[in-house]
Amino acid sequence: MEIKADSLYQEMQAMIAQVNQPGAGNDIPNMTQMVNPSQQNFADMLNNAINNVNDLQRTSRTMQQRFDMGDPNLSLADVMVAKEKSGIAFEATMQVRNKVLEAYKQIMNMPV
Repeated sequence: MEIKADSLYQEMQAMIAQVNQPGAGNDIPNMTQMVNPSQQNFADMLNNAINNVNDLQRTSRTMQQRFDMGDPNLSLADVMVAKEKSGIAFEATMQVRNKVLEAYKQIMNMPV
């Protein structure tokens, strides 16, 4: 399974744009943003992405349980689509984690 980096990058940029919108309550920077604003934005973006994956997995699990209990409002196709969405989101998160760890290892192995 190959995950396209362009789509992930575009989604991350969209999340950053949402955080940086004027009037979103972040007009006055705190000390962390004054020191290194990209660090705070990355942390927020990563936190939002992980929470999104968690929400997708919870929704998928709930839909599966409701379908198993015989909920007439859910079809098998809806449950399978939700399960695939959560699986793809989890795989993408794992790929990002692997790339971050790989970059960290490369940085740690750089001569000083």
